[in-house]
Amino acid sequence: MAEKKKVKREFVDASTGETKKRTTAVVSAANKSSATTKRILSVILWIAALAAEVGAILILNGTWYLEGNKQLYFLIGLVVVDLILVVIGALLWKGANRLDPPSKKNKFTFYLWSQMGLIAAILCFLPLIILLLKNKDMDAKTKKIVSIVAGVALVIAALLSIDFSPTSSEDLAAAQEAAAEIGDGSAYWTQFGKSYHLDPNCQTLLNSSTVYSGTVEEAFAANREDPCDFCALTEAIEE
Repeated sequence: MAEKKKVKREFVDASTGETKKRTTAVVSAANKSSATTKRILSVILWIAALAAEVGAILILNGTWYLEGNKQLYFLIGLVVVDLILVVIGALLWKGANRLDPPSKKNKFTFYLWSQMGLIAAILCFLPLIILLLKNKDMDAKTKKIVSIVAGVALVIAALLSIDFSPTSSEDLAAAQEAAAEIGDGSAYWTQFGKSYHLDPNCQTLLNSSTVYSGTVEEAFAANREDPCDFCALTEAIEE
């Protein structure tokens, strides 16, 4: 008996004639809770990073007096601590956005929410660097070394904190809709692949010894947000 071909269905509003599409992503309660926890931890870490920056500024303006090389060592130490806290906070924030992505209906808000890690990196380093460059009383050697270290730390923090491909709730909703139309709602991905697949027998998966399966939501959480081009092409041909 021939296998019955699955028909792609569209739901049309009877009053307007417009095709209804899923615009709201389905996010599990567990993912929402995990995302909230990650965001809270991110904020705590960024506050601690700001405290490290404030400590360095207090040393610069002489409020916290340190003699000799202690000033240099403490400044470098605080910059390194600042960098570690900022980056960990940014990674947690980006992970939270994979679990519970923000909406891009308001592009400005979406950008701010997606790039909060980058904003935190700038706030935690730029004021310190400006004060360093303007300081005329500091030892020239100490000023040069700390300025270079702080500048490099800012670049590293920015590169690791920026989200180059932010995910939106609309992206997740579209992926979930496609998964429901094409297959059974499941997604498949590999350990090192960048894409998720909707067909478990996709040609690009045949050489992978281990294939992970789950919901589209889980694929996004695993940072697999790009649909496989081959799966999409196969579906287009079948239609």
